[in-house]
Amino acid sequence: MSELRVIKGEPSPEELAALVMVVAARAAAAPAPVPTPQRRWAARHHMLRRPVVAGPGGWRDSSWKLGGLQ
Repeated sequence: MSELRVIKGEPSPEELAALVMVVAARAAAAPAPVPTPQRRWAARHHMLRRPVVAGPGGWRDSSWKLGGLQ
């Protein structure tokens, strides 16, 4: 836990205890950040495609396919 310092004024021990309780309660109640799953359309490997090879069926392989490597 972080250090708390009184910069100005002279709080009573009860006021300091109340402040510590509020800060501790907020720190305990803060939800942990949930990582967002990467969407499939945003995945970089879907933008890749294999090189077009000349030969029989090459024109068919030159078309864009969803997912890149199929």
